Amino acid sequence: MRSSIFASLALLLATAATAGEIEAPRVTLSHVDWASAASTVSGQSSGKADALFARLNAQTGTRFAGIGKSAVPVLLPIDIDAFRKDFVAGHSDVYTSRKYFGGFYPSKFFLAGPAGYTATFFIDTADAGLNFEYRKRPIEVEITGAAFTYDLDGPDHQEESTPKALEDLFPGIRRILRDAHVRYAFERFGVPYVVSIQCYDRPPSDRYVSCREADPVAERFLRALHTAGGTPAQIQQPKIDLTQPSTISGSFTYYGPGDLIPNTGWNKLPGREDRHIYARIRFPIADAPAYVKSQSFMPWGDCYRGGHVGSMGKKGSVYRCKVNDIPLVFDESATANFTYPWRDNFCELRDFVVGQCPGGHGHQGEDIRPANCVLGDKDSDRCLPYQHAVAAVRDGLIWRRAGNLGLWVVVNTPNDLVRFRYLHMNPKMMDADGMLSGRKVSEGEIIGRVGTWGDYPRGTSYHIHFNIQVFTKAGWAWVSPYMSLVVAYERLIGARGVEITAGDPPPPVPDKPPIILPSATVTVESSASTDSREKTAAAHIKVKRKHHHRILKRHRRVRHRLAHRG
Repeated sequence: MRSSIFASLALLLATAATAGEIEAPRVTLSHVDWASAASTVSGQSSGKADALFARLNAQTGTRFAGIGKSAVPVLLPIDIDAFRKDFVAGHSDVYTSRKYFGGFYPSKFFLAGPAGYTATFFIDTADAGLNFEYRKRPIEVEITGAAFTYDLDGPDHQEESTPKALEDLFPGIRRILRDAHVRYAFERFGVPYVVSIQCYDRPPSDRYVSCREADPVAERFLRALHTAGGTPAQIQQPKIDLTQPSTISGSFTYYGPGDLIPNTGWNKLPGREDRHIYARIRFPIADAPAYVKSQSFMPWGDCYRGGHVGSMGKKGSVYRCKVNDIPLVFDESATANFTYPWRDNFCELRDFVVGQCPGGHGHQGEDIRPANCVLGDKDSDRCLPYQHAVAAVRDGLIWRRAGNLGLWVVVNTPNDLVRFRYLHMNPKMMDADGMLSGRKVSEGEIIGRVGTWGDYPRGTSYHIHFNIQVFTKAGWAWVSPYMSLVVAYERLIGARGVEITAGDPPPPVPDKPPIILPSATVTVESSASTDSREKTAAAHIKVKRKHHHRILKRHRRVRHRLAHRG
């Protein structure tokens, strides 16, 4: 078996067509009219814009740290005249009070830099007099102003309209429904700005924010905007290092971007061949090997509402997804899940709105499995969680509310206005580790452990879901992270992967997974309870075998009802 695998891999290396070239994204630079921005700051004497903004930054910087780093004028929902008056008078209100923000209040997430700025604010629906069905949590409103925007190739699914009530105040403003957000995009001082609220384009409900309810919040936010800071600076053309290792890997293979498992796209549409490297990143799983693999259409996957033929729920059962009739086995530890080649799943069948996918719906990102699967016992059909470390892909600022399943790392540099989302780590563990809005992280820093957290514990398979968003004139947009991950992984392993192109013979699945170094796993002990694990920092979490054995038995009884999200 081993000799045949090596022979087949050698054939693939010898016959693989030259892979398509990777590309840097295209961007459009903003041409900032700082004189116009300075004219909106009342009470300022005539003079150069940089001097005016230096004084303004000294005042507002007490509340929004680093505001002067923004290369574009910072617009915020603030009564700037009252704020500055109280600052000059020495009132302590300027450091803590919510009274300046028109019913909104600042979150702990504010990031300004050479690429512009991003800030989020909250509003309490009840306190603000908003008659909402949804009242579970405060509504978060985001605003971004950009020194440059990313120009994306089509497809580009979104709905646009003109909010008539705001046209006089914001000429050319557009209301955009895209990627489960309502956005209000406008230009001022030569700078693109977008105000955004996550919502569902559905009737109001107490379970979610409807876009109909989000509209008056956005309008109120927009009408409260005033110039609050920034510093005139030369905006440079962004550059991304596309260097790849020269050595060819003897094992790492991957299908090309957009090459989904057959018939697994929305309405069986193909994926999107996107070869752009949107950011130079560190690979998000701390240790190699790791595998970009579908969680829904590989062994133990649920076929994502496409239906299946055969038995699921018992380890070793054979079944097939109706969309493609490919044989699968009900065993998450199956070798096929933890071996090369990789396969893109950015536009794989999901109900999520993704403007960059051919059908307008898709997966939003990529599922990534770590090196191996640790089973609780020989009869287990799924992997124990928290066995592998997750790393920050860049230096950046965390954006995340307590209890949230998703964690964002947001980056603002002369070359990047980009953010990265991680899903399926344990939210209680992230809370305990302080992975919350405003925390700075460094590239390579361990920010969690690979988990199985869907909408509830053990609600998905053992993996992380990884997304990239870049800022466009329509706001933040999902883009395919696939080739960015390929190049990041090549740097991690120090060798260039081999792309499987049309007509190439697929490499055979090895008869056993690769040998993993001990550093790639976490010690499994029986002394810690689940409660103590979730209250302790992730790096110190231990798994209790007996507890997981009980969970495994319970989940086998309800397997057919589980939805493997992401």
